[in-house]
Amino acid sequence: MNFRILLRILFCVVFALSFAHAAKNTTIAKRTKNTPFDLYTLEGEEKGATLLVIGGIHGDEPGGFFAPALLTNHYKIKKGNLLVVPNLNPDSIIAFRRGIYTDMNRKFAVIAPNDPDFDNVERIKRIIKDPKVDFVINLHDGHGFYREKWENSIFNPKAWGQTYVIDQQTLDKVPFGNLDEIAKQIVTKLNQTLHYDYHTFGVRNTETKYKDEVQQNSLTYFAITNLKPALAIETSKNITELPLKTLYQLSSIETLMGILGITFQRDFELNLKNIEKEINHYGFVNINHNITLDLNDTKKILNFVPLLKTNNQFDFSHALGRAKRVKNGYALYVGHKQVALLKEDIFPMQCKLESIKVVLDGKERDSAFGEFLDFEQDFLIQKQKDMRVNVIGYSKKGVVSEDGIKLRKSDISKNYALNQKGNVFRVEIYEGKNFCGMLNLRATK
Repeated sequence: MNFRILLRILFCVVFALSFAHAAKNTTIAKRTKNTPFDLYTLEGEEKGATLLVIGGIHGDEPGGFFAPALLTNHYKIKKGNLLVVPNLNPDSIIAFRRGIYTDMNRKFAVIAPNDPDFDNVERIKRIIKDPKVDFVINLHDGHGFYREKWENSIFNPKAWGQTYVIDQQTLDKVPFGNLDEIAKQIVTKLNQTLHYDYHTFGVRNTETKYKDEVQQNSLTYFAITNLKPALAIETSKNITELPLKTLYQLSSIETLMGILGITFQRDFELNLKNIEKEINHYGFVNINHNITLDLNDTKKILNFVPLLKTNNQFDFSHALGRAKRVKNGYALYVGHKQVALLKEDIFPMQCKLESIKVVLDGKERDSAFGEFLDFEQDFLIQKQKDMRVNVIGYSKKGVVSEDGIKLRKSDISKNYALNQKGNVFRVEIYEGKNFCGMLNLRATK
């Protein structure tokens, strides 16, 4: 086997392990990347119903997009299938606005081809209409707390928060068409496990066909008119704790899966502490197959990051990871949270270098670009033909390339570390004018 191919395989294995470390994955969700949003397929070992979970249609409703993101990395389906779109409207999620091109959930009856949301809407329509889809849920955060009778401006019949919204009571002659009954089953289950009594859920039937012309433009009504049972799950915007909203969303989805006969395993106990931990775990990003960053501890601003002038490729382990082009670089997001800013340093990347030999505490190994390498005492990058090494944060007069030099943690300035803890150091490899890749040298002591 060609050694370059072997190194690429090694890198893929390392990055896959990084993904697993980031999410403690118990299942492999098949990810279909098709800008602007992603589709994850979780297939069960046994045949059964297929549930389509759609999040992020409104960019300022984080309960509606962090819950499906957790589904993609932490659930294994045993019977049935899940199709998960965690980020239907990624531009609006990054901007943390309902819809930067106006409300996407009002474009499912008619949408102009020149509308910026056209590709999103038409593609999700095709997914909804797929014959294998048996049920559709659209995840939201809504204002207030729904009550059948008026109490005040927050608790009233016009509020959308804490509701399961259906467009009609039943969808006749379709499996799982008993929408009102299904929604009430979820209400009964969820209202037994609330963290506060006033968080009670209710069923809101908009009777869309006869009473709500605006709702006739919505995603769920489009599903209904195409004989797909559908409902919206709305947690309250007045609940400020994102983990709690995410808990209610996941609990609702799990209850619905039970009704549909979809069985699953989850790799964490469903409680507030664990959900808070997981939604604040940002995972990794791989850039151009030669740089990897741990987003959980990366410094908020990284200067002089070697990048291509155009067509940089960002591959996030987190389902809500996105890169946004900004002046002189890229802002990295997980959902609506900006986790890092990369200030670019433009380089060509036409390298022929096939391997990097690194000595860690006296033991030599071959390494792939983007790897995290641990050392206790010292490390050394072996000299190789036409290779130049730049250990960011180390400087010695007259030294052009830092290969062949044994370095300790104390030799490198913490100010130049990649992470906030100050123990991951950036080693850049060049071949002539070309940037080849970066290694992450992590001091464990």
